[in-house]
Amino acid sequence: MAIKKLTGIVINISGKNTAIVQVSRLVRHAKYQKIYKKSKNFLIDFKGELSKGDKVEIVSVKPVSKKKSFKLNKVIEKVVHLSEVEEDIL
Repeated sequence: MAIKKLTGIVINISGKNTAIVQVSRLVRHAKYQKIYKKSKNFLIDFKGELSKGDKVEIVSVKPVSKKKSFKLNKVIEKVVHLSEVEEDIL
């Protein structure tokens, strides 16, 4: 199997080393030619700090568990939460 690199958004941190990443793509309907969005959720294995809303790149690996077969490659864009901004202002 070839190594897949996908880009998505973290929608949930479900455990100590597990997160759910939603990967979206645009698809054109075969008959009507309308473009619509399809998305799929992947469970990923990660070490370090990750928060909900971060844009990340994930890569396929040998299965870590029954449902996890992707790991975090890099964080592309961190989300700044409102509470962090308020602390900096005060």
